[in-house]
Amino acid sequence: MTYLVLRVALAAAVSAAGAGPATVQTPAPAVAPAPSAQAPTATPTATPEPPAQDPAKPQDPSTPAGTPAQSSKVFNPDISVIGNFVGVAGKNPMSTQPPFQMSEVEMAFQAVVDPYARADFFLSAGPEGLSIEEGFITFNTLPGKFLVKVGQVRASFGKVNTLHTHTMPTADRPLVTENLVGGEEGISDAGFSVSRIIPVGTTFVEATGEVLRGNSAVFQTDQRSRLNYIGRLRAYRDITESTNIDVGTSIAQGPTDLGIKFPDFTTDPERLDRRLVGVDATFRYRPLRRAIYKRFQARTELIWSRQDLPSGELASAFGFYLLGEYQFAQRWYAGARLDQSERSYDASLRDTGASAFLTFWPSEFSQIRGQYRRTNYAEGISANEFLFQFNFSIGAHGALVF
Repeated sequence: MTYLVLRVALAAAVSAAGAGPATVQTPAPAVAPAPSAQAPTATPTATPEPPAQDPAKPQDPSTPAGTPAQSSKVFNPDISVIGNFVGVAGKNPMSTQPPFQMSEVEMAFQAVVDPYARADFFLSAGPEGLSIEEGFITFNTLPGKFLVKVGQVRASFGKVNTLHTHTMPTADRPLVTENLVGGEEGISDAGFSVSRIIPVGTTFVEATGEVLRGNSAVFQTDQRSRLNYIGRLRAYRDITESTNIDVGTSIAQGPTDLGIKFPDFTTDPERLDRRLVGVDATFRYRPLRRAIYKRFQARTELIWSRQDLPSGELASAFGFYLLGEYQFAQRWYAGARLDQSERSYDASLRDTGASAFLTFWPSEFSQIRGQYRRTNYAEGISANEFLFQFNFSIGAHGALVF
């Protein structure tokens, strides 16, 4: 009997050695043999699992060519679907938002392509149809520690422009985003992005440069030689073990189609440009011992806009928001936001607003929010509204933008 058991163990070891990285398991007999009285029974040793391949490192040349890295993700990417339902009550003559609306359904497909890159696709379906919110490949193992994205991206301008709708801390976007940075669509376009993180002592600095086609809610052109250029410099530093600060500055320059719409007012309608300059700062407090119960975050963005007008003049506008959010229980958040923004084509028109919101997370897959919003428009019209929002998701979903 001892001979039989040793033979089974030897066969398992030989099979594991011949299979390379793959693990071969020997089926157990239907009935376990009784131990022998003359000698103790030897127990077969389990074949150890091979170490997982790090997607950020090239695959070892000794690995057989037929063994792909991250094989579990090759044909099965992470898939998720996120729904965003928004309702509004109250009167606002300046808004056409319906009382109930499934404002967006986002479908995400994400996976590692090979040891050198990963791919992310985000499709957005709304009342206006299906569109590509983002779809890009990221090369994260380039020389010099550079990171390159190629595809359809949300431009790295400030904070709010990079956020998808369901990741916003409020049910709407600030007035400065609506007036100066293209609203919900924002600066989202096809092109490529190059970034690099530079450690400076205890501070981490991220430099990003992007070149986009010029086909967004802010910049428009049909000329190949006139593109949209974006630059961003961001610095992050831990202040204590519970607090950190994140500051950044952004610039976006590109053409607009304003002159095409009003060709009679300018001799060169295709040379009207726009420039946006932004400064943002975020302060976070999250005590380690109470991390799931307490958190505070304060954020602000200041944005300046300069737009060439068909008349030959230059329109300058400024806007900002200030937002604070406090987690006072495990699943409850409360916050407020102040808004002020001039209009991009006429700085004499200034809108102001204030909001207060309460958010409840039944789980990480759902979210319920109520928000009171008061807006004072430049035309002398005031609106008082109550917004309610339901976010819900299925499938795998990654971490939110930090």
